Amino acid sequence: MAGTSDGRPSIYPTLRYADAKAAIKQLTEAFGFTELAVYEGEDGKVAHAELAQGNGALMLGSKGTGSAFDKVMKDSGATGVYVVVDDVDAHHRRAVEHGAEILMPPTDQDYGSRDYMARDLEGNVWSFGTYAPEIKG
Repeated sequence: MAGTSDGRPSIYPTLRYADAKAAIKQLTEAFGFTELAVYEGEDGKVAHAELAQGNGALMLGSKGTGSAFDKVMKDSGATGVYVVVDDVDAHHRRAVEHGAEILMPPTDQDYGSRDYMARDLEGNVWSFGTYAPEIKG
């Protein structure tokens, strides 16, 4: 399996938003992502953005840009993304403080994880927890 050996993630979930600027604000303020890059088109829409969390990252952009990816994703629905965090309860408090819709409060799972679920402004489900399977290559 190909991957990167220089510390860069090799998988990037990619999401499209009707209001990508609002999504970036929520993801950074409520969910603790770090903005790496935001590129806007001439129309002011987010053509491409990159956000990081821990050693992972995601890409996002505005719906309706007309790009090839935008066209094939046109009829896609909401998605779900799992993010590993060190302190689930502190992360949850931050999300609540910023008005995130909580779908499940911090819960201890049978398999040893502690996690919670939230929905973003456009219906995507975000799970944050301590479960981090080891990937052996």
